[in-house]
Amino acid sequence: MKAVFMGLGYIGLPTAAVVASNGIDVLGVDTNLLVVDTINDGKIHIVEPNLAAVVSKVVCSGKLRASTVPEEADAFFIVVPTPFKVNHRADISFVESATKAVIPYLKEGSLFVIESTSPVRTTERMANLIFKTRPELKDKIYIAYCPERVLPGNVLYELVHNDRVIGGINRESTLKAMEFYNIFTKGELHPTNDRTAEMCKLTENSSRDAQIAFANELSMICDKMDVNVWELIRLANRHPRVNILKPGCGVGGHCIAVDPWFIVSDYPEQAMLIKRVRETNDYKSDWCANKVIESCNQFEKFHQREPVVACMGLAFKPNIDDLRESPAKYITSRVISEARAEILVVEPNISAHVSFNLAKMEEAYKRADIIVWLVKHDAFLDIQADVSKIELDFCGIRTN
Repeated sequence: MKAVFMGLGYIGLPTAAVVASNGIDVLGVDTNLLVVDTINDGKIHIVEPNLAAVVSKVVCSGKLRASTVPEEADAFFIVVPTPFKVNHRADISFVESATKAVIPYLKEGSLFVIESTSPVRTTERMANLIFKTRPELKDKIYIAYCPERVLPGNVLYELVHNDRVIGGINRESTLKAMEFYNIFTKGELHPTNDRTAEMCKLTENSSRDAQIAFANELSMICDKMDVNVWELIRLANRHPRVNILKPGCGVGGHCIAVDPWFIVSDYPEQAMLIKRVRETNDYKSDWCANKVIESCNQFEKFHQREPVVACMGLAFKPNIDDLRESPAKYITSRVISEARAEILVVEPNISAHVSFNLAKMEEAYKRADIIVWLVKHDAFLDIQADVSKIELDFCGIRTN
C-alpha cells in the first residue's frame, strides 16, 4: 500500500512518519522545497520530541519520501492549515488546493481523507469538487473526514493511542477509512458521518476554549481583588466536582484560537457563548500587554529612567517552537511598540526570528528590571527569583 500526505507541518509530518513506520510506503508533499529537502535528508524542520529519530529511520529505510508534487497512490490525506480570514471566516483555500492537486491521481478504490480542521460540510464540498472534475469516480472512491486531536509535545504517542472519530460521506467510506487507521492506531475508532466528525473537532476545541476563558476571566477578577489566583484555583479544585484550568496570557495555536470562529461565523445568532468565550481569551492578551505597559510607566516615574524588560517566551504553549496565533508573540509586539523601555525577547525553542532579536535567557533575566513571564517553558523553571526585580507572572512560573 502507498499513501500520500499533503502537508508536512506539525501534524502532517508526524502522521506520515508513524504511518511509514508501520510498513506503508509514504510520500509526503509540501510546497516548501526547503522542507522537502530537509526531510529527504532524514532530518526535521519542527520541534517535536522523538520525531527526529522516527523520521530518520523511515527515510533511511525508504518508507518515507518527500516531494513538492503528489503521485498515484492508494490513499490520500489532506493535512494542511485552515486559518481564518480577517472576518473570522474559515479559509479552506489550502484544503481546496491540496484536493485539486491529488484529483488527477485518484483511481477507482482510492481513499481520500481530510484531517485538516474544517467547517462543517467541507468534506462534502471537496467530494463535489472531485466528482465535478472526475465524474467517472462517483461512487467508486472512498471519502472521509478524520480530525487530528493530538497535543504538541506528545504527538507521536497520541497519534497511536488516542481515540479517533471517522466520518465518511457514506458507510462504505467510513469503514474503508477505519480500515486504514487500524493499521497504526491503538485507540478506539468511532464511526460517524462526515458532518458530525467535522463538528466534533470544532466542539472539542470550543469546549476547551470555554474552560480556559473561565480561568482567564477569574485571573483578571482576582487581580482586582488582590487575590492570588493560583492559590484560589488550587483550593477550589479540592472540590470533588471542580476542575478549573490554569490561566495564561491568552489562547494560541492552530486549533483552539481558530476553530471556534468557524462555528461563530456560520451560526452567529446561535453561537453567542462561543463568541463571548473567544473574545474573553483574546482580550486577556491585551489585558496582559496593558499590565506590562503600565508597569513600565510606573518604573520610569519612580526611577527616572526607562526600564529594561525581558519578555520570556513567544510560543503559544510550553516547550514547543510553534508561534502560530501566539498570545505571547502578540503581547511582546505590543510592548515593543507602545512601552517606553528596552525590550529583550527570549524564546529558547527557536534560534532566530524575522521580527525579533532574540536574547539569551540568563542574560535577559540578569539585565532586566521587569520580567514578563509569558510561557511556562521548562527551561525557565530553573531560574532563581531575584527579589530586586519586578516579575509579572502571567503563566504560573512561580507557582508549584
